[in-house]
Amino acid sequence: MKDMPLINTPEQVDEMIQSFSKELHHFEKEEQDRIMEACLWARELHFHQKRASGEFYIIHPLSVARTLLELQLDATAVIAGLLHDILEDTAVKRKELEERFGSDVARIVAGVTKINIVNVKNKSVQERETIRKMLLAMNRDIRVILIKLADKRHNMNTLQYMRPDKQKRIARECLDIYAPLAGKLGIYSIKTELEDLCLKFLKPHVYKEIEEFLNREMGERHDFLKKIEETILTATREEGIAVTLKARSKHMFSIYRKMKTKGRELSEIYDFLGIRILCRTSTQCYTLLGLVHHIYKPLDGRFKDYIAMPKENGYKSLHTSVMTPAGRPLEVQIRTYKMNETAEYGVAAHWAYKEGRKAGVHKQPPLLKKLKDMSEKVKSSEFMDSLKQDILTDTIVVFTPQGDTIELPKGSTAIDFAYHIHSHIGEHCLSAKANDAIIPLNRPLKSTQTVCIQTSPEAHPHLNWLRFLKTNRARSKVRAWLNKHDSDVLIDRNVVARKKSRLNPVCLPEKKGEKGKDLSLGEGTGNTGKMMDHQKVGVSINRERNLMIHLAGCCKPAPGDRIIGFISRGRGIIVHKSDCSNLQGIHDFEERKIHVEWENWSNKAIESFRVNARNVPDLFSELEGAIRKQGGHLVSGSITETDRGDLEGFFSVEMNRIEDYKKIAKNIRAIPAVMNIQKEKRY
Repeated sequence: MKDMPLINTPEQVDEMIQSFSKELHHFEKEEQDRIMEACLWARELHFHQKRASGEFYIIHPLSVARTLLELQLDATAVIAGLLHDILEDTAVKRKELEERFGSDVARIVAGVTKINIVNVKNKSVQERETIRKMLLAMNRDIRVILIKLADKRHNMNTLQYMRPDKQKRIARECLDIYAPLAGKLGIYSIKTELEDLCLKFLKPHVYKEIEEFLNREMGERHDFLKKIEETILTATREEGIAVTLKARSKHMFSIYRKMKTKGRELSEIYDFLGIRILCRTSTQCYTLLGLVHHIYKPLDGRFKDYIAMPKENGYKSLHTSVMTPAGRPLEVQIRTYKMNETAEYGVAAHWAYKEGRKAGVHKQPPLLKKLKDMSEKVKSSEFMDSLKQDILTDTIVVFTPQGDTIELPKGSTAIDFAYHIHSHIGEHCLSAKANDAIIPLNRPLKSTQTVCIQTSPEAHPHLNWLRFLKTNRARSKVRAWLNKHDSDVLIDRNVVARKKSRLNPVCLPEKKGEKGKDLSLGEGTGNTGKMMDHQKVGVSINRERNLMIHLAGCCKPAPGDRIIGFISRGRGIIVHKSDCSNLQGIHDFEERKIHVEWENWSNKAIESFRVNARNVPDLFSELEGAIRKQGGHLVSGSITETDRGDLEGFFSVEMNRIEDYKKIAKNIRAIPAVMNIQKEKRY
C-alpha cells in the first residue's frame, strides 16, 4: 500500500478542486452549485491551517467528500463531509452553518464533531464520550458514521506523519472501533483498507514481510488465477450463464490473522487466493456452485450459504473452498451483481437520500437498534467494553426452540443466550441443551445450534459465571445480582472484593476529622462497640454497602496481576499489585486489607459427574445439600427421566480443592435413592 502523494502548492489544490467538481456530474445543477459553494467555503475557513504532513488542510475534507462520492451518497452528505471539521477547528458556530446549508447538514456535522470536555483528566474519557455521542447521532442519521469512516480512511492513509506513539494509539482505536464498525455496516471496501493500514502501524515488520511475499509471488499468482478464470469461463459458457469473474488475493490483515490463529509461518499459508463470480440471479448462484464443485474438489467444512442465511448487515453470498489441480486451495465467492453492490457499499447502498426524502431505504439496520438499546441500558463507564464485546465482535447465529434467530458474539455460552432472551431466564438458568444434547453452561455455542434453557426457581447466578461469560450484558447482570444478593462480595471494575470471614471485629482508632467513619471489614461498626453478624454484613464504610473499587495509580494493576486491596478512608477499596512498594507506607494496612481477585480468575477446582437414581421427589435438593455440606457449589445440573423410569442427572460442581470431590461423592452415595455416581469428562 503506497503512501498518498503530497499536495503542497496552491496550484495543486486548485487542480484537485477542479477535478473534484468534474466528479459531481450525476447531481442536479443546483446540487452541484451547493456542493462547490461548501467546498470553496471550507477552503476559505481552513486557508491558514496545515496538516501534520505539511499539506493544505482543505485536502482532508476534499478526500472525505470523494469517499462519500464513491459510496454514492447524496449532496447533503457530501456537503457535510466537506464541512465536517469547521465546528471543531474554525470559529464558525452551528447557527451560521445551519443558516447557510440547512438543518440536516448542521446536525450531521455536529454529530461528527468531537466533544470538548474542559479540564478532563483522562483523554480516553473524552474519546469515549465522543464515540458515544457520534453513535447516538448515527441512530438519527446513518450519514454521521459514513462521514466518520471516510474521515478515518484519509487520516489512516496519512498517519505516517504523526508521532510513533500517536500512530499506535490511533491505529489501535481504528482496529477496535472503526474497522469492525465498517464491517458491521457491510462496507467491506473500507473495512479491509482500514485493517491493512492498522497492521502497517501496529505490526510494521509483519506488514512488510507480507507485502514483500505478495510482491514476490505476483507473477506466479497472476498465471495461476488466469488459468482458473479460463476454466470457469469455458464451463459457464457451456451452461449458457453470463458471468463476470474477479480474481483477488486476500488482504494483508486477513493473512496476518490466519497466521496468528493457526500458528503458522507466512510460507505455510496457502489459501490466500480467491475468485469472485458475479451473475444475475440467486438461482444462477446455486447452479454455479454445483458447476465449481464439479470442476474442483470442494474442501470439507468450508461451504457457507449467506444467501439462505444472510449476515445481519445484509451481506449475501455463497462461499466455498476447493482444491485445484495445482494442489493449491482456492476460495470462491458466488453472488449476484446486486449482492456485490451491497457487499461493497453495505448500508450506504440502501440509504440513498434525494430531495429531503429517503428513496429506496430499507428497514433500519439491526446494528442501529443494538446501539440504541445499548446506549439506553449501559452506563457510560461500561460503554466502550460493551461496544467492543457485544456489538463489534465476530458473531454466531443460534436458534430458540421456536425457530427464532439470535445473533450473539462468537464465544458466547448458554448463559449469555439466556440473558439475551430475558434477565429472569438468565438469573434462574439451571442447565442447557444444544440440538437436544446437554452441554456444560461454560461451553461456547456454535452457529446454527438450537439452544434450550432449563430454569429452576432455586437456581441463581454464581461468581464462577464471570469466569466464562462473553457478553457485557450478561456480565453486568450477574455483577448486579451478586452485589445485591451476596453480602460476601463486592464487584466493580472487573475486581472482586471478598469480605474477610470469621475474624474478630476490627475497631480502628479515629483520626482527627474522621469521627463516625466505619472502617471495619463488616464484622463491627467502628467505635460503637456494637457487634454485627459477619455472615450478613458486607464491606462497608460509614455503613455504606455500595463501595467503589479503585485501581491504584502507582502500580497500575491489570487483569492477571497478583493483587491485594485495602479500605481507604473516604475513597472505598483501593487495589494494588501484591508487590507494590507503596503498601509498606500505608498506616494500619494489616487491619484494613481485604481479599480481592480479578473476576475472570478462579483458583477453585471444577469436576463434572453423572448420577443414576431411583425416581423420587426432591432428589435435586438432596444432591445440592450433599454438595454444599463439603463447601462445594453446584455450577450447573440437570435431571431427566430415562426410558426405564429412573432418573439420570449431569452435574458440575466447584470446590476449594480437587481432593474435596471424594468427600462430595461419598455424601452423594449416602443418599438412599442414588444407585451410581460416575465422573464425566472435564471441561
